[in-house]
Amino acid sequence: MFSKIAFKLIITTSLLAILIFSGFAFLTIRSQNALLLDQVKNFVNAQSETIKNSTKVAMLGNNREVTHAIIRTIGQQPCIRQVRILNKEGRVIYAADSSQINMVVDKKAEACYSCHESNQPLSKLSISERARIYLPPGGTSRVMGLINPIYNEPSCWKAPCHAHPKTQTVLGVLDLTVCLSKVDREIKAAKHKMALLALVSILVLAIVLWLLVKQLVDQPVQKLLVATREVASGNLNYKVPELGNDELGFLARSFNIMTQKLTEARQQLFQIDKMASLGRLAAGVAHEINNPLTGILTYASFLLKRTKDQPEINKDLEVIVRETMRSREIVKGLLDFARQSIPKKIRTDIHQVIERAITVLENQLLLNHIQVKKQFSENLPQILIDPNQMQQVFTNLIVNAGQAIGQGGGTITITTALTRLSPYGIAQIRQALCPKGHELMDEQTRIDGLPSIKLKIRLNGKESFVHLDPIYGRKNFKSEISINEKDPVEILCPKCNISLIDKSKKCPECSAPVYTLEIPGKGQLQGCFTSSCGWQYWEYIEKQGPRDYIEIKVSDTGCGIPPELINKIFDPFFTTKGQQGTGLGLAVIWGILENHEGIISVESKVGAGTTFTIHLPVNLD
Repeated sequence: MFSKIAFKLIITTSLLAILIFSGFAFLTIRSQNALLLDQVKNFVNAQSETIKNSTKVAMLGNNREVTHAIIRTIGQQPCIRQVRILNKEGRVIYAADSSQINMVVDKKAEACYSCHESNQPLSKLSISERARIYLPPGGTSRVMGLINPIYNEPSCWKAPCHAHPKTQTVLGVLDLTVCLSKVDREIKAAKHKMALLALVSILVLAIVLWLLVKQLVDQPVQKLLVATREVASGNLNYKVPELGNDELGFLARSFNIMTQKLTEARQQLFQIDKMASLGRLAAGVAHEINNPLTGILTYASFLLKRTKDQPEINKDLEVIVRETMRSREIVKGLLDFARQSIPKKIRTDIHQVIERAITVLENQLLLNHIQVKKQFSENLPQILIDPNQMQQVFTNLIVNAGQAIGQGGGTITITTALTRLSPYGIAQIRQALCPKGHELMDEQTRIDGLPSIKLKIRLNGKESFVHLDPIYGRKNFKSEISINEKDPVEILCPKCNISLIDKSKKCPECSAPVYTLEIPGKGQLQGCFTSSCGWQYWEYIEKQGPRDYIEIKVSDTGCGIPPELINKIFDPFFTTKGQQGTGLGLAVIWGILENHEGIISVESKVGAGTTFTIHLPVNLD
């Protein structure tokens, strides 16, 4: 418990609160004590003035008996310890205690020093300078003594019975001493109350602080600790519950993203290992498969020559020869998929490639009562493609469509058309770099099946990530936080933290900061990703203008693909067919089209069917 952050925070804050409250209590008590004593001094001074006025008439008439009677009567009042009048020589003239009459006080004593400093009595002193507080010998409570000078007024030096010269300022003093027992009791009670209040405040603060720390710090930290233990034990599927929008909540969301990335990375490593195993397997069995295929091809070719006069048999043998050669190419294509080989492109009629794929699968489709509708556009130009690889693309698509339809029957529609498309919303960004050359493409986070562009953003002291759509101009990006055009956002490389903002430019649509990415061999991509804008500009592509594409759509009336699986269907080894599928079909299609600078997209609705759309560029050179 002593090593917990919450405990350390509570103890530290409580000690600080004790120091603050103690200091506050000390200063408050001291201030109240001084204020109370000032009030007592003023009260005692007022009493002293009353005594002076009470004895003034008797003293002017030199009526000593009356003056003595007044002084004795006042001395009998509760809490008055001493009342006496001293002349200028320090001799006691009148006193409540008769034994003190004619005594001479020491002018150099501490109580008399302020009035007789440098042997010159001061004519005017403040009340605080005339008052003294002390504990008398053998006493149990303090007393306050106050000296009140008796000045030489005109009524004194003009009186026929007195011989005071006009130049004499002070005739004597009235010394009044009162007890402070009640004041001391009040001060003591105030100290007790203040100490109790400070103690209660510290306890309340400690309890409130403990509850807040437990709720806002301890519980979230414990949840994070549980999550780290789960992840450390290998459970990468564990998710931290939602912890709010503060720093710990942001940390929890970042932790969940991290575990998701680790899960994807582990799956990717597993897939890479499977890919490597597939490559080794393909390399090992290629020779064994090619041997019987060579025998089949040899004898089929021999029979083809001998059956020239038998058209029906000759046609079937042509199919055997062609498909045997294609089988050899499939084996090679499997190796090419693992090794990412370059396709052998020749000018080809795309309709012929599609027809070959349909012919190979015709019998299988008929058995499942699946009809193929061809809606081919006329006079399509020939394009530079690898016929065998492209036939494999359409074969895989048709096979997948047939499996989606099942044995209940349905329709596969293949449509071709020549279209001209602007690069905006079509051109794919296949590689993006920061100024230091770090790769920004993220294979783990995909958007519509494509690797995204990963950037780091820093906003209001918080860091997060944004994933841009790799299709130029598509305003489809993933961000953990919403960004407005007026936000002071920083855009950074996630690997080296170098700024990607072009300070000389602003977004022409929303005036937000503009990022700049290097596209190797194809200039720079600029854009912003505010929630309301998403503007992009790629000068290299824009200068090329609209481009001609052959558009091929393969539609089926099958079961459709759930929306949550759309982004995964092109991943290697991802399959929804269980043991019946390898998960390589669409991955092979993806690789082939990528090598042909083609684009594939998918639209699907569960229960209504799926449409794969392929755009192949019309190459004029």
